Amino acid sequence: MGYGSWDDTAYDAARTFRAARGLDDFGYTADLRSVPYDQWTAHPSLDPKGVRVRESRDSEDHGNSLPIAVLFDVTGSMGRVPRIMQEKLTKLHGLLQRKGYAEDPQILFGAIGDADSDRVPLQVGQFESDNRMDEQLRLILLEGGGGGQKSESYELAAYFMARHTATDAWDKRGRKGYLFIVGDELNKSRLARRHVRTVIGDDVRRDITVPSIYRELADRWHVFYILPNQSSYYNDPEIGEHWRGLLGERFLRLDDPAAVCELIALTIGITEDRVDLGAGLADLRDIGSDAEADAVGKALALTAAAPRGRSTGALPAATTGDDDVDFGN
Repeated sequence: MGYGSWDDTAYDAARTFRAARGLDDFGYTADLRSVPYDQWTAHPSLDPKGVRVRESRDSEDHGNSLPIAVLFDVTGSMGRVPRIMQEKLTKLHGLLQRKGYAEDPQILFGAIGDADSDRVPLQVGQFESDNRMDEQLRLILLEGGGGGQKSESYELAAYFMARHTATDAWDKRGRKGYLFIVGDELNKSRLARRHVRTVIGDDVRRDITVPSIYRELADRWHVFYILPNQSSYYNDPEIGEHWRGLLGERFLRLDDPAAVCELIALTIGITEDRVDLGAGLADLRDIGSDAEADAVGKALALTAAAPRGRSTGALPAATTGDDDVDFGN
């Protein structure tokens, strides 16, 4: 995937068309609201069951592809965040490409729920370079469920991204892609083999520890977790301790959820060494994101000040001796 180019005019025209006719930007979700809950399913283009690989490949249009994956927790109050992202896709693309943060960004969107209780606990789209990224984002089912136990199936999404993606950035150039998980809860205590089998279809032999799957993921991805304000556990210290133990300074607390696009773009620009924090915040004001600049600056202050060596994507060592990694068949 990853052909074509983003067109601001086409994006604006499509949004205007839907607004004029009273159509929900997330039309697939709106359609499912009219059918019984036990019939809800992921849209076929985002269903991870049986998917061998999601690919980010170079093309004639994009010879230096950089894969970027954004996976949202869509349980409870978190359902607002994908709508914010969809409203700001033009700003995200403008920062990444027109401001030079990423030469050829290819973006994948997906969604995370609860494999213990939700009908649709994981949705994963394709890497796209053109307006199809908007189309796949709007096909996400905003289920709004969750199990109510302060954990969602982030580790299941981490497994898919670790074992079911392939990128020319890594295969040809040894460059990591970017994965942003946007949520407000903990991982499950372990990655359950029954969840992997049921949701993804892999025949793994045993449960997998959470630290081990994130270390495996970090081999090819810069992994960030964004905790936005106005979510259920923004001020819960257990959430921060949990994610800092896995990702270090790549756990980002965001005061203003409306700044999620800007935070993602500037995080990439800084990690790619294309811009520093001060210049990046000036870029945000230049595109009219004055209100978001303070929130982004606060969220990135620790990351921007981190030693250069911590940009390698390496994760802290696991705190448990149980490091089982199951590679299936």
